[in-house]
Amino acid sequence: MENSMALVVILLLLLGSLTLTMGGSDFETEVTYDGRSLIIDGQRRILFSGSIHYPRSTPQMWPALIAKAKEGGLEVIQTYVFWNLHEPQIGQYDFSGRYDLVRFIKEIQAQGLYVCLRIGPYIESEWTYGGFPFWLHDIPGIVYRTDNEPFKMYMQNFTTKIVSMMQSEGLYASQGGPIILSQIENEYQNVEKAFGEDGSQYVEWAAKMALGLKTGVPWVMCKQTDAPDPVINTCNGMKCGETFTGPNSPDKPALWTENWTSFYQVYGGEAYIRSAEDIAFHVTLFIARKNGSYVNYYMYHGGTNLGRTTSAYVITSYYDQAPLDEYGLLRQPKWGHLRELHASIKSCSTTLLEGKQSNFSLGQRQEGYVFEEEEGKCVAFLVNNDDVNMFDVQFRNRSYKLPPKSISILPDCRNVTFNTATVNTKSNRRVISPIQTFSSADKWEQFQDVIPNFDQISLISNTLLEQMNVTKQKSDYLWYTLRFENNFSCSEPILNVQSAAHVTHAFEDNTYLGGAHGSHDVKSFTTEVPLTLNKGTNNISILSVMVGFPDSGAFLERRFAGLTTVEIQCSEGSFDLTNSTWGYQVGLVGEKLQVYEPSNNAVQWNPLGNTSSQNLIWYKTSFDRAKGDEGVALNLESMGKGEVWVNGQSIGRYWISFHHSKGQPSQILYHVPGSFLKDTENVLVLFEEEGGNPLHISLNTVTTTNMDD
Repeated sequence: MENSMALVVILLLLLGSLTLTMGGSDFETEVTYDGRSLIIDGQRRILFSGSIHYPRSTPQMWPALIAKAKEGGLEVIQTYVFWNLHEPQIGQYDFSGRYDLVRFIKEIQAQGLYVCLRIGPYIESEWTYGGFPFWLHDIPGIVYRTDNEPFKMYMQNFTTKIVSMMQSEGLYASQGGPIILSQIENEYQNVEKAFGEDGSQYVEWAAKMALGLKTGVPWVMCKQTDAPDPVINTCNGMKCGETFTGPNSPDKPALWTENWTSFYQVYGGEAYIRSAEDIAFHVTLFIARKNGSYVNYYMYHGGTNLGRTTSAYVITSYYDQAPLDEYGLLRQPKWGHLRELHASIKSCSTTLLEGKQSNFSLGQRQEGYVFEEEEGKCVAFLVNNDDVNMFDVQFRNRSYKLPPKSISILPDCRNVTFNTATVNTKSNRRVISPIQTFSSADKWEQFQDVIPNFDQISLISNTLLEQMNVTKQKSDYLWYTLRFENNFSCSEPILNVQSAAHVTHAFEDNTYLGGAHGSHDVKSFTTEVPLTLNKGTNNISILSVMVGFPDSGAFLERRFAGLTTVEIQCSEGSFDLTNSTWGYQVGLVGEKLQVYEPSNNAVQWNPLGNTSSQNLIWYKTSFDRAKGDEGVALNLESMGKGEVWVNGQSIGRYWISFHHSKGQPSQILYHVPGSFLKDTENVLVLFEEEGGNPLHISLNTVTTTNMDD
């Protein structure tokens, strides 16, 4: 009995030690690296990681998302840090609610996983302005992401703020926390040449600045072949087993920080479907060919671009085709197939990390990689690069059938435990179940937003102003208004508007004339609408709309958006109004009055009127929450373009009227996080630009079922 009790005590102590080491404690964890892998407490590790971005979900979702990632065979959660959320004004910080970075990391820690913290603070990520707060734009003399003193000062201030916060909470592995990697900058090599020598100097400065913060864990720079020692250069992309040129030093490991599980989607574009087989093939190839020892799936859970957080034209749903979909549900077979891959690799990881690599030909488009230890332990990867044909290969006096475009893993150089093209996991499909419709007109109210005229405007300029600098991310909307006297001869007048924004809506004396929009790949567009010129005074009001700010490219601070030219074209010629005296209004009246807030009584809501062809209308109704824990989504297929709020919280922009090449909207289902809902009297508000019909929207649950069910 005493021996049994002693054994129980020893086991409990061992379990406690493991929990403390992985879950955060007073025990320090040493993280170093060599040319083979990261080394954690003296042990080389092959690590599988997944990107989950804390503001793209909610704190209530975080535990389940992390648990499903862990169950899927991940050891690391990777996230960006979102500067514009955390420092919306200089020196004013926000780490509450969905922005609670410390809470997110501690939840990862509590579940025994590590963290890769990508501070940036430039992140791109299809996030508005690449994550930069727009107040940076107004700093005198600033040039982003180069050897520019104002920019470097603010970048260093924020980076130091985040590192100090992590250190004060004991979250670096060197303090017993879960953070084993940090990232400075982000894919800088894409723009480095544009800055010449200043770009190279900036890279050196950024690395030195980061290292000086003494986190006690390695730093990485992704897609940065000139990353200064000891910063590790890493790969991003879908095929790093083919494209990665390797670490820039033999003393650095091969790390893959972004393996794109799908791709971001834009309005007017279709979803990119990347198969489980293709992802598994390239992960395995990276490990076999490049000695890869860290693979991060970007995204493992994409989530939702709540509010107005997307970059230009990007839809509200983010990487819905990831292993965990927008609602946190398993996307099969992707999740299960990768889980099997992870288990197969982990079963032979010691040999992969300690053995000697060799490679050889098995055919014209077939090859093999072997990792062998001195004591005879052996792992083999048999590769068929042929996209069409199965191939029989001979390896060590045995025959192996390799399906097209596949890799077989032999943890003992004899028996196949996993083939990247052989999927054992059942596929599932999404089930959308309507639980409430909103077809009763008497339960809707509406508020007509105001079309401003020139005499109601306080901001005046004798030219067309750049939109982002005027709105400063406070609104998607900027009104350009003009009053002029018709003292010229003009037959068949046409209003011609050139724009570098995303959408225009033109009005004459409060009458809607028409509109137009651009696209993600077309940076400017033209609006041409017939005009009726009155004798005497005429009022033109043009609403210019942004659907997110740009997120990438050199000299982002110089980017131009908004109207560029306005003229009236007549049979007799044209009249250029570009340099006339224009009046400006930032945003909508409804935004200023915050009519989306449930308790707001600032405006008089009216009964629902004619729902056809109404522009700039706010709609409001209420609904009760359905029972159960299923994901919830609004189907907005009957709407046009706008934004939607539930209980005062924006669940994102919608743009149903912008169809892709197959004639369908890019997104019709809009996720309503469960934590946004109450049991009863949930207030739903939509702002509609283009005349959508709210009577045909519905509230739905989102679940999955196996394909053969």
